[in-house]
Amino acid sequence: MSRKRKTYTADFKSKIVLEILEGEKTLNEIASKYELLPKNIQNWKRQFLDNASLAFDKSAVVKEYKEEIEKMQKQNNELAKKVGTLTIEKDWLEGKLKSLDSSLKLTHLVLIFLRLSSNKKEMIDDGGQANNDKINPSLNGQLELLSISKTAYYYKPVVPFSSDKDMKLLNSIDKIYTKCPYYGTRRIVQVLKRLGFNVGRKLVKSAMEFMGIVALYPKPKTTIANKEHKKHPYLLEEFKNDKKQVVIEKPNQVWSADITYIKLEKGFAYLSAIIDWHTKKILSWKLSNTMDVSLTTSVLNEALSLYEKLDIVNTDQGSQYTAKEHIDILVKNDISISMDAKGRSIDNIVIERFWRSLKYEDVYPNSYKNIKEARRGIDEYIKIYNGERLHSALNYKTPDEIYYQGANNKSYNAREMLLEVA
Repeated sequence: MSRKRKTYTADFKSKIVLEILEGEKTLNEIASKYELLPKNIQNWKRQFLDNASLAFDKSAVVKEYKEEIEKMQKQNNELAKKVGTLTIEKDWLEGKLKSLDSSLKLTHLVLIFLRLSSNKKEMIDDGGQANNDKINPSLNGQLELLSISKTAYYYKPVVPFSSDKDMKLLNSIDKIYTKCPYYGTRRIVQVLKRLGFNVGRKLVKSAMEFMGIVALYPKPKTTIANKEHKKHPYLLEEFKNDKKQVVIEKPNQVWSADITYIKLEKGFAYLSAIIDWHTKKILSWKLSNTMDVSLTTSVLNEALSLYEKLDIVNTDQGSQYTAKEHIDILVKNDISISMDAKGRSIDNIVIERFWRSLKYEDVYPNSYKNIKEARRGIDEYIKIYNGERLHSALNYKTPDEIYYQGANNKSYNAREMLLEVA
């Protein structure tokens, strides 16, 4: 039985991407529904978003196709030369294979062409005997002709942290981290073992990297900065008091942005948010089934469109925040860029504390089933957090109350609303 490579139409890929963009289901749910690899779906989404502007710019499309035609013409010229060479080889082979029937000659000629293919693995016919009684070489013979090892042929990529057991591990690590954000891998491993997980530090470290979390304590610098991304310094040192606490005096002076993992009944989602450091007000947020640069840029653009110009945005050094698309938005708006030192989530402590409050007061008690339900619940929580929840750090006022008084010099009175809540 021969192996056939699965191909998908543009309409099918568009359908999958639109379903991802709707944000109603997790990436794993959609991948399972259509029997696809999550990585393929993420690649389709990236390709879709990268080319979205072509729908409104016909000249760019024409230019692209013109360049593609010129590229194909060049390739055709190169192929013509190869065909000339192969014709000579074909004539030589026919002279050597006169005693064999035409079907055998044709098979060997095809195999010569297969040597030129970059997708050699997909060309393998592991059935041994082809249709219409045409003779094919054995599987070992085909692998040898195409220079493919048996290990490479039988290898199937493994999707990380996709099983139910893996999801239980991720959810447990999330709860431990949220409760004790200063725990490193050693302590987390010991807690997990008490919960019945047989895991080591290497697996826990991989899981934490997959979830995008690190312990809240300084670590020695052991990694080399990505040369493709510009490194930005931590600008909040000048705002620290004698107790090494960052003290911001007014709204829109410093915003803090981050991404966190949200556990669902079937899978997980990623929540990105921006918080005003001084008032603790959540300025914008978005829940997504993928963690990519489009998630962070959409949250940033929304905050910039809704609120007054700020001075500094502080983030970690995650790839979503060091990406060119994210940096370009900040540079265009003349906003200073501040980034935590590597492995120092404590430098972004204000939003880390919000994640803790959100999970213990909303996400864990409600155990959301899907993204749609989580989005609705988190939206309600943030409205209460901003407008009704009293903060001891704000002298028992709400973030909205402090923000609008300080940002616009308005007399914002939450008394009636708070009485109604009471």
